[in-house]
Amino acid sequence: MVKHIILWQLREDLTAEEKESVKKDIKQGLEGLAGRIAGLLSIAVNIDGRLDSSNVDVMLDSTFADEAALKAYAVHPEHVEVAKSKVVPYTCMRACLDYEIND
Repeated sequence: MVKHIILWQLREDLTAEEKESVKKDIKQGLEGLAGRIAGLLSIAVNIDGRLDSSNVDVMLDSTFADEAALKAYAVHPEHVEVAKSKVVPYTCMRACLDYEIND
């Protein structure tokens, strides 16, 4: 299995209210992909409980069957649409960590 973790920082020019709305849209959009993309085993977006010590706003935690499934997800039209409409326009920083789970 492969873990795919993404951290995003939202744009500074967004108001607090806009940031809350954007975070909810990102969560709804990405979690809505569950069961729709082959090889995507789990997907969760964390937008709540952020402590002041944090320097990012949103975390995606997803699990894939294998690296091929992750690569297919990256270009899947439904994922691309969510990224283009709900994530990219509102974020200024993205960090990614992909790793294999060896059980």
